[in-house]
Amino acid sequence: MIKPFLVSIAIPLWMALSLASVQAQSPVGTLHGVTVNADGTPIASAPVTVNGSEDSTTRTIISGFDGAFSVSNLKPGQYEVKASKGELHSLPVTVDLEAQQDLNVDLALVSQVVAKQLDAMKARIRQELEVELTKEINERIDQRIEAQLKNRNVAEQPATPAPHGDLVATLSKDPGQIPIVAVPLNKPDMSRAVASAGGSSSSGQQGSNANQPVSAPAAPAVDTQTPFAYGDFTWLNGTPRNKDVVFDSPFFTPEVRFDTHYMEDFNQPIDHTIVGATESFRSGEVQIEQISVGGDFHWQNVRGRVLYMDGLFATTTPRNDASSATGASPGNTGGVGQWDLQDAYKYVSEAYGGYHFNVNHGLNVDAGIFVSYIGLFSYYNYDNWTYQPSYVSSNTPWFFNGVRVQWFPTNKLKIEPWFINGWQSYAKFNGHPGLGGQLLWEPKEWFKLVANQYGYGQDNLGLPHTERIHTDDSIEVRYYNKLDSLGISKMAFSLTGDAGGQYGGGLCATCAPSQGKESFIGWMLYDRIWFHKDLFGLTLGGGEMSNWGRYLTLLPPIDGATAATGTPYFTELPGQRAHMWDSTVTLQYMPKQYITWFLEAGYRHSDVPYFAGRGGVTPPGGNNGLAQYYTCMNGASAGTATLVAAQSACGGANNVWFPDLVRSESKLSAGVMVKF
Repeated sequence: MIKPFLVSIAIPLWMALSLASVQAQSPVGTLHGVTVNADGTPIASAPVTVNGSEDSTTRTIISGFDGAFSVSNLKPGQYEVKASKGELHSLPVTVDLEAQQDLNVDLALVSQVVAKQLDAMKARIRQELEVELTKEINERIDQRIEAQLKNRNVAEQPATPAPHGDLVATLSKDPGQIPIVAVPLNKPDMSRAVASAGGSSSSGQQGSNANQPVSAPAAPAVDTQTPFAYGDFTWLNGTPRNKDVVFDSPFFTPEVRFDTHYMEDFNQPIDHTIVGATESFRSGEVQIEQISVGGDFHWQNVRGRVLYMDGLFATTTPRNDASSATGASPGNTGGVGQWDLQDAYKYVSEAYGGYHFNVNHGLNVDAGIFVSYIGLFSYYNYDNWTYQPSYVSSNTPWFFNGVRVQWFPTNKLKIEPWFINGWQSYAKFNGHPGLGGQLLWEPKEWFKLVANQYGYGQDNLGLPHTERIHTDDSIEVRYYNKLDSLGISKMAFSLTGDAGGQYGGGLCATCAPSQGKESFIGWMLYDRIWFHKDLFGLTLGGGEMSNWGRYLTLLPPIDGATAATGTPYFTELPGQRAHMWDSTVTLQYMPKQYITWFLEAGYRHSDVPYFAGRGGVTPPGGNNGLAQYYTCMNGASAGTATLVAAQSACGGANNVWFPDLVRSESKLSAGVMVKF
């Protein structure tokens, strides 16, 4: 996979042009057989899946009362055939189908082995903490300032901003009447360092400090108290690059974001629908991805944050959460109660309240909805090196509902446990909440290590005995830095690795696919170069994932399908694989720290049909509101998720509508993002 990955980075646009070839029609054939158990007794109503190895064919049917099944209208080629029912699974059978051939394939379903418990999560702390701070450095900053200024004539001192770029002092003509409000500008997510020790961003690094007023305009040259304020970390992927705030007050620090783009999918889907991404939704149109207004509140160590959300994000984010579903869907037995939680939260990306304790370098306790740090990339596109992240980031959570504790034992380390409803879920799916946490270590300005762990949660609708475990770990390294250069001014890279699985309830993470394998493994690598004093940025990279059981693969919105409804056109059965890789080339123009213009070319590939082809994923006449069932060619719902029954309801096999799913996608994107 490495060779095509590297080639695609260099020439993604040229690869897109090669997708326009038209294949000639071939005579079709048929596969038929019987699903039986180990002693040869027919098994009725067993889902049978046929995957084409040479084209975009994916067909799922249900065997009859006598175990018989038949799949017609198949082009000549190689196919993988397999079946499952409950805890019984067949081994995949690969066959070569010739033109006009009627080929027999009988499938024997065998018992699944007992799932093995995964080992306990391994400790992620990589080395001993550096002891760099003395008791004098740990003293409160305002006490040091007052001690230094006791013998100084304040009246003769001009009211000038603090000399160090990490702090801004807001003063009146009489500095003795108001407190200094210092904001660490190199980490915008630490939006209130002195006045309240609050603030947030998607990278999840909150500041802490004393918030007592002082009576002098001076500030220390280097902030050694506030976490991560000792260096400039705005180069990091997933972190806002703003070094200054436009407006601030002792009580509130506002935040405003705008994100607008134009995308061209070279598959040219007739319904303009882009499939399988968390940033790409519509082709050939100018769309507003995000409009957000909010900010951070802070007073006497009490903290709160709210960031409202509208635009495409307000619709596309909730549809990936099945926890609030109240009805049954294919393969699931029911929901978890009433009240429309998706409507309740759809216009909110972050909202929490909490308190800052003056412990070590800070201790924050927050409750509400907060942005996830899993996947390295920020939920907000403005903060990232690229617009479209790889699968490792897109297919892992963007938000959590729950409680978090952020402890800063030093100004270079954060330890953060989570108690949450579950994996990107407004509600709790079953009997267990989710537990997890983050370890963030930035010992030098040029290095970042972040380790996110998740476990215990039962994060599947209708599967009360299945639990999930996941690890997500990244490093970022800035290996060149020459700020005043009119050529290359910075160079850095990021590397992320993810692994996890589901187990229990008849599923396993380490067994064979035929025994109900549910696992996820993936990686992504990006290299970033800044030019002309950081005026331009060029990023090349991509990644790969393999997701057995497809439990983290974003569901294509076929007929308006969501994570709650499911779809018979793209099933998520145990042992089903989704193997995908992608690459992007991104150019950013950053004339001011508050605005980014971008141009991006990307290529994505899947081993199974997944992306929208020319025919799109919308049935004739538009979505019919019953995405969990097959649809007829006239646009009406077949009222069943069983293909044989759908063929009967629609008046014949040729009268069942199928979406146009293909294995690759090339896309060109351009847009502008603003953050104040």
